[in-house]
Amino acid sequence: MMKNIKTLFPMACLLLAVTLGITSCKEEDPFLDRDVAPVLVDIVGAPFGAPIASEPTVAYSATAAKLTLSARLLELDKTNILDHTKGIDSIPVPNVAIKITLRAGGTLGEVTSDAKGLVTIDKTWAELGIAAPKAGSITKISWTGSYKGIAFTRFSQVQAN
Repeated sequence: MMKNIKTLFPMACLLLAVTLGITSCKEEDPFLDRDVAPVLVDIVGAPFGAPIASEPTVAYSATAAKLTLSARLLELDKTNILDHTKGIDSIPVPNVAIKITLRAGGTLGEVTSDAKGLVTIDKTWAELGIAAPKAGSITKISWTGSYKGIAFTRFSQVQAN
């Protein structure tokens, strides 16, 4: 009986170690994208630092008849990242179709980036879902596209001032 216990205990420890090793494998987070966005979507008119901010806000006059929503699409060339005299280069990305939508629902339009990587669409406050804008009114929009086979979305806000 004692001999069986001496061989059973190491076997049980080995089995436990293998089981823990298999079950402790890294699991992918279902709430995070696996791919890095292929382009930088810089919202034109947002305050400095907005490309890094989670949700850039562009302010327009509450009495404006027409609002021009714009974004610049840039691909980051990191070839010279280790050369402090050159650094990272931002290259405009032309001919990328972007769908601009209200996050509350509804499509504002589809536009294609020009040679400078710029996408622009003109809308009214009513088209943005705000019939009577007043200072502080906010509408949330998204810019969605695909580049090099990788889909991306950038969120932004439009605020009346």
